[in-house]
Amino acid sequence: MDQKYEALFTPWKIGNVEIKNRIVMCPMGGTFLFGWFELTGCGFDKEAAKLFLERANNNVGLIIPGIAPLRDTFWGKWLWQNPKMFEELKVFMDEIHKTGAKLFIQLTAGMGRSWAITELIGPLHKNKVTRAIVKPVIDTSHELACPSPQPNRWAPDIICPEMTVEQIHEIIEAFAKTAKLCKDAGVDGVEVHAVHEGYLLDQFSIEFFNKRTDEYGGSFENRYRFAAEVVKAIKAECGDDFPVSLRYSVESKLKGFAEGIVSGEVAEEKGRNMEESERAAKYLQDAGYDMLNADNGTYDSWYWAHPPMYMPQNCNLEDVAHIKQFVDIPVVCAGRMEPDVAAQAIAEGKIDGMGVARQFLADPAWITKLIEDRLEDIKPCICCHSGCFNFSSSKGHYNTQDLTDTMGLARCAINAETMQSKKHYIKPAKKIKNVAVIGGGIGGMEAALVLAKRGHKVTLYEKSGVLGGVFIAAAAPSFKEKDKALIAWYRRELTKYPIEVKLNTEVTDIASLGADEVVIATGARANKLPIPGFDKGIEACDYLLGKEDVGENVVIIGGGLTGCEIAYELYLQGKKPVIVEMQDDLITTKGVCLANTSFLRDFFKANKVPVHLETALKEIKDGTVLVAGKDGKSFEIPADSVILSVGYKPAPLVPKAKNVHIIGDAKAVGNLRTVIWGAWDVCMKI
Repeated sequence: MDQKYEALFTPWKIGNVEIKNRIVMCPMGGTFLFGWFELTGCGFDKEAAKLFLERANNNVGLIIPGIAPLRDTFWGKWLWQNPKMFEELKVFMDEIHKTGAKLFIQLTAGMGRSWAITELIGPLHKNKVTRAIVKPVIDTSHELACPSPQPNRWAPDIICPEMTVEQIHEIIEAFAKTAKLCKDAGVDGVEVHAVHEGYLLDQFSIEFFNKRTDEYGGSFENRYRFAAEVVKAIKAECGDDFPVSLRYSVESKLKGFAEGIVSGEVAEEKGRNMEESERAAKYLQDAGYDMLNADNGTYDSWYWAHPPMYMPQNCNLEDVAHIKQFVDIPVVCAGRMEPDVAAQAIAEGKIDGMGVARQFLADPAWITKLIEDRLEDIKPCICCHSGCFNFSSSKGHYNTQDLTDTMGLARCAINAETMQSKKHYIKPAKKIKNVAVIGGGIGGMEAALVLAKRGHKVTLYEKSGVLGGVFIAAAAPSFKEKDKALIAWYRRELTKYPIEVKLNTEVTDIASLGADEVVIATGARANKLPIPGFDKGIEACDYLLGKEDVGENVVIIGGGLTGCEIAYELYLQGKKPVIVEMQDDLITTKGVCLANTSFLRDFFKANKVPVHLETALKEIKDGTVLVAGKDGKSFEIPADSVILSVGYKPAPLVPKAKNVHIIGDAKAVGNLRTVIWGAWDVCMKI
């Protein structure tokens, strides 16, 4: 192991519990040991248990699973009322401890205004009759209860009710009872969720959200009273030696309702600022918390707690390191942390532990590979949130995530096996076949790997001179360093298997290949619109690949994800981008996480990047673009260059047939998740 990582592998203590190294697997939605979406009541999640055990066997120091709601989302049963689940937990803890890892259970008071109301639940709640009918199954008023009446983050037309003092006391009691059951099951500690990310306890602590006039609102002490009483109740029930961590946001990065302060922006903090945080951290330590598991943000500035690729590496380190100066307990920092930077910060005493989350979904063995100096073998998380947390929302829409996704969080776009071991797994082929894979993009490379691992003889054909396909263009922007690393990972991985790769080979006749089975992964082609002057524009991929230069004033036609990322990159380059989009919001596609989309929307607003919504392209002229607004009135926008990002359509080489299988964008235009998971769905059956 490289010496620069040594500080990561030194022991430390949280209370009296010693952790073997400084790497903490942070909690993630979906990594719940207790059922999150159990229509028949809570149950021990064996799929999550399998995930944690694999990571524990790969040298993680401390594991903190995703939130365990104290009260089941469905049927309203309290967690402490399910003793069988804790019996199963005890057996699991014995297995975890054999690996040398430690595990804390994260318990949550709830989400309040941050509860992600879906397009399915929203209408049920808004109608008094349906709300009453579904109440025995799902009590939305309880799930939404928060310190003061206020709009829901995801559904601003729904007002969250005020939580009663009786409900607060009920939750505090549930924390204590559940923590005791965890302790008796052999759990090493608990984490209270959370004065963090704008969840319920955080809403109580932030004056912007808390307008109460009783003992749980108003003064600093009153606003933090709920969180303080929780840890005191746990300690009274479990003893002072039982560690209690707190998930903590140093600063809220809150500009206003549903609006965050983007990185680099100077704006007034409407939530917890650094001055209050210095006081709060000490106050919460003195109340009894043994560790701060820290980053930044609320659901209004979700990109701080769930950093997309647009956020800087180690984006929370400076703030977390600052707050450590005001406490004596260990402090963990999370947020796109790099191992070498974290190790140096630990060695210098700036933080005590490195928090890592989604990298564990992309590659369960990344720590082992780090120890063995195999960094090039680590499959990098690309911060897309497409598989793990694709809660999406746009103007006029609640959380548009599909129900199947809500039921199965913490999967991974680039690792189809994560939390899907019963669906995606390598099974040796019953009959070895010669399989031709046509197209060397991500889909084709993934297909080749799955087929080779199953024992098939694979030949991969790519008409260009390099592997990567359209993802080479997607990875081109300066902030896509992880995407570039993923392409490099695939190219190296192919060399580990007996896969014949034929570059500069365009296939026009599949019959000439002599293959038993053919997988078509030829991607998609850009749409062309019947607009005067359309051919004067630059297709998005051509721009990203550097085939065309652009001037200073650049109009991007299409405000989807690709168009917005191009506009963001142009702004970083010092250009003057303008976005023209026909929809009423940017990035309205389902499945693109709000953490990602809200950053881009907030960034453009903060930096005054012109965005013309509900605006249609009429003509591309020399030096201008003619468009028409919602009112039908036309106007011109100066343009040195025009970039076209108006979508794609499948371009399969041949139609699907008995021994021909079409995958990825060649089948249906999607994203990296649909490409990779779709490759598995097909290649497991060949």
